[in-house]
Amino acid sequence: MPTTTLIEPHGGVLCDLLASEERKKELWDAARDYPSITLTPRQICDLELLLNGGFSPLRGFLNQADYDSVVENMRLTDGTLWPMPITLDISEATAGTISGHEKVALRDQTGLLLAILTVGDLWEPDKTREAEGVFGTTNTEHPAVGYLMNEAGNFYLGGTLEGIQLPQHYDFQDLRRTPKALRAFFEEHGWEHIVAFQTRNPMHRAHKELTDRAAQGIGGHLLIHPVVGMTKPGDIDYYTRVRCYKKLLKYYPEDETTISLLPLAMRMGGPREAVWHAIIRKNYGCTHLIVGRDHAGPGSDSSGTPFYGPYDAQDLVVEKSDEIGIGVVPFRLMVYLPEQEIYKPIDEVQEGEETLSISGTELRRRLATGEKIPAWFSYPDVVAELRHTHPPKDKQGFTVFFTGLSGSGKSTIANAVRTMLLELTTRPVTLLDGDVVRTHLSKGLGFSKADRSTNVQRIGYVASEVTKHGGIAVCAPIAPYTADRQANRNRISAGGGYIEVFVDAPLAVCEARDVKGLYAKARAGIIKEFTGIDDPYEEPTNAEVVCYTAEETVEESAAKVMAKLYELGYLKHEDDDA
Repeated sequence: MPTTTLIEPHGGVLCDLLASEERKKELWDAARDYPSITLTPRQICDLELLLNGGFSPLRGFLNQADYDSVVENMRLTDGTLWPMPITLDISEATAGTISGHEKVALRDQTGLLLAILTVGDLWEPDKTREAEGVFGTTNTEHPAVGYLMNEAGNFYLGGTLEGIQLPQHYDFQDLRRTPKALRAFFEEHGWEHIVAFQTRNPMHRAHKELTDRAAQGIGGHLLIHPVVGMTKPGDIDYYTRVRCYKKLLKYYPEDETTISLLPLAMRMGGPREAVWHAIIRKNYGCTHLIVGRDHAGPGSDSSGTPFYGPYDAQDLVVEKSDEIGIGVVPFRLMVYLPEQEIYKPIDEVQEGEETLSISGTELRRRLATGEKIPAWFSYPDVVAELRHTHPPKDKQGFTVFFTGLSGSGKSTIANAVRTMLLELTTRPVTLLDGDVVRTHLSKGLGFSKADRSTNVQRIGYVASEVTKHGGIAVCAPIAPYTADRQANRNRISAGGGYIEVFVDAPLAVCEARDVKGLYAKARAGIIKEFTGIDDPYEEPTNAEVVCYTAEETVEESAAKVMAKLYELGYLKHEDDDA
């Protein structure tokens, strides 16, 4: 059993940034004259935890001096420990609209007024410095670095907040407790020592054993506190996860465990994020936090190199725990001993004892193939819930996303693949060709870099909806920019399969095929910013399929795509179940 220290219950002082009812009326009326910022999903998560006190002692989005100090020293300028920069990132265009204004209205994506920001600093950050300082890497395979470099705005706006209302949630309302409400729950029920379990994944028998041990170790109670904001791309959606948590609750001793949802946008920042999680849980009234192996880590990069060491997060939280005022319950990997039919931390296993474990990757593989998930690993009703929303790959929706220069043959191959799919599957197939989309979905957009990005991401959005609902989307835009393709990969992969096809043809071949004369007009300067001539095409480096159309027939290229779909399991041969 890990060594723990008992901490005084129910946290310290909370910052409540919601205005009084009288002040809200004043702010609501005045907001009509303020410029507005429509918040992204990640910003809405940050705003909610600022307003409800989850990010205490912060009273708004960081100004530049605090931002610089957090990046460099993991502290605010007054010396307070704070490991993660909480910033309101905006575009250059948005920055221009708020210049000269003292206050800004912050709204959700429906236009609902959430808060008023009293403007502090507006600056252009050094994102490379931020990535290195906070996440220890500039590799955009790290989810937070990829977001920082490819999705976040290039300007930061700091300032203090006055809240009008918290973001509205219509799901799991009985499980959404603010820090103040959760502290009141602990006090009402006489819970003095509470250990929080941070998770962004479904929980199984190993997690049950781990959390039981943690609660016993502190002689207290357990808070299952799962993240329901942004997590890592490809994670199981939180609706499914919360249904799994609710089924798991019945296996815990009655009145010793509760669950509350945390609207946190994770950064997957490893050690710094673990310290952040500890501060947040202290604000929610917890006295202890379970910190496991590679806590809040994003895993490894494409070369197999981990972004963080397996116990770096544990070490840093233990180092800072006294200053935070929260106890740490460190745990090693839990493994199953089949001969004894029990779970143990791996460091307690004796030499020669047989152990079994299933990684998250292996679990996803078994869900994708329909392979059996053993009862020693998880509870039958939890597995059934996972299978309901994550059917085998041959029953899932997916997107085949073709990209390449104009004239490379994308549309021709995409049409061939579409007809082959219609022959083989009963899933609906939708073709989203670049020219057709511009006529019906993106009419009015030009060909500037911003408009082309918008067009490609609109295609990605529609494809994600088709995929999420079990259909097949076949897309064939030029999609010249890596960031747009990656954004689409992330969005679509959240609901099903994503297969990128790079249609690779030399520029000379594409020009020779150009029946519309577009390349000639571009070379003559009649068409500006034409991809391949005076605007770059950023070639994919991680496409699942590459078609060389200067050497292959349409049939050969289409066959390569279909073969990959069979290989990945999205299509199934008739005799596979024989």
